[in-house]
Amino acid sequence: MTTVGLYLLCLLVPLSLAQSVAASGLPDFTELVEENSSAVVNISTTTEPKSGGSRPHGLPFDERQLEQLPDFFRDFFGGPQSPFGGSPGGSAPRQSMGSGFIVSSDGYVLTNNHVVEGADEIIVRLNDRRELPAKLVGTDPRSDMAVLKIENGDDLPVVRVGSSKDLKVGEWVLAIGSPFGFDYTVTAGIVSALGRSLPSENYVPFIQTDVAINPGNSGGPLFNLDGEVVGINSQIYTRSGGFMGVSFAIPIDDAMNVFRQIRDDGSVSRGWLGVLIQEVNRDLAESFGLKRPRGALVAEVMSGSPAEKAGLRAGDIVLEYDGEDVTLSSDLPPMVGRTPIGETASLEVMREGKQITLDVEIGKLPEEGQERASAPATGTNGPSSAPLGMTVEPLPEDVRDALGVPGGVLVSDIAQGPAMNAGIRPNDVITELNRRSISSVEDFREAVASLPEDSAVSVRVVRQGRAIYLVMKP
Repeated sequence: MTTVGLYLLCLLVPLSLAQSVAASGLPDFTELVEENSSAVVNISTTTEPKSGGSRPHGLPFDERQLEQLPDFFRDFFGGPQSPFGGSPGGSAPRQSMGSGFIVSSDGYVLTNNHVVEGADEIIVRLNDRRELPAKLVGTDPRSDMAVLKIENGDDLPVVRVGSSKDLKVGEWVLAIGSPFGFDYTVTAGIVSALGRSLPSENYVPFIQTDVAINPGNSGGPLFNLDGEVVGINSQIYTRSGGFMGVSFAIPIDDAMNVFRQIRDDGSVSRGWLGVLIQEVNRDLAESFGLKRPRGALVAEVMSGSPAEKAGLRAGDIVLEYDGEDVTLSSDLPPMVGRTPIGETASLEVMREGKQITLDVEIGKLPEEGQERASAPATGTNGPSSAPLGMTVEPLPEDVRDALGVPGGVLVSDIAQGPAMNAGIRPNDVITELNRRSISSVEDFREAVASLPEDSAVSVRVVRQGRAIYLVMKP
């Protein structure tokens, strides 16, 4: 092939590629970006170093003594050109950056809590280069939400708020934000999954996308193709510190609920059931008589909680909540959290192979660290070694009181066998075996003697203060 022919071929390849892209009907985001960029903001914060009045590292004077020195000495030891660090405290104000968007013409802005947490000064910059001070109206760490109010805001551009419940996996979405400080960067992708539960965020059913999100995008809007905000970009999964194809956004329906509560009441209240739950896997489903894994397995019912008052028990599997299917255990907390406090909800529960209905009056979610309560006590007798491959002994009173369990047996030793295969460990406390309550070593012996030979059985253990169900095959 001649040089000219090769050159023409190189020109034709990108041309044909562009034609095929155009023919495939891929979306054009230009109009969407032009219409919405004015309501997206850059948020910069400044946090002053906290001083306790102590002597800064390396200085011969504390701050009070430094103030009494002549100007020359004070500048030398604490001034901006000082060899001792530039300030009496040896640290400069900390600055950070994120994104947000305006939801009302009088200046309310939504962003992430982690963008503004601890900030002493908040500046909002619009895409027309105006920089306006903003005050923090309120935050909700549980959803990583913060509400700001632009001071003297009037007739500001606003986004159009859509509904996240109408989202579908696979549809196009677009983000506008300030990754690494590059203002008004636009990235696009698709919805990868819905209702994602993250370990630290039980009350947010995250939208997962493959939109490129990086530090500085936090708090920015996620748009659908209609130009409506459907989420707030909040987190990424990364091993490098940068985008790796997995991003998470707060659904806008949940975000607006938080916004209205903060704006109107100054705080956020959520519904509370008062249970610790876990996922139902295939083996647990078999041991509890379910045809397939589904629902939320109740591992523990907290003392004095709405769940206890309604008669919910450890070992129950919640299959429906107020008519909504509970497919994964992570489905339940958001359902409960958005239920108005004092409202009665109906639970469809699997208990001992039978489906029952319980009505529960939803309470108010306590402050973090106040959810648990202690339980009454009971007693036991002599150690036991069983063919399950574990040795148990009476539960010491101090351990029982520390864990807040009414009874059980302490696993003192593990050997090769069904118990080890199930994941039971020394120092676990067994409170239930094959859905039979265990209060003493004698209870444990009787439960072991009645175990079926060829079926999986459930074991409820309390480990480091948390109850979980394991599956054991004798």
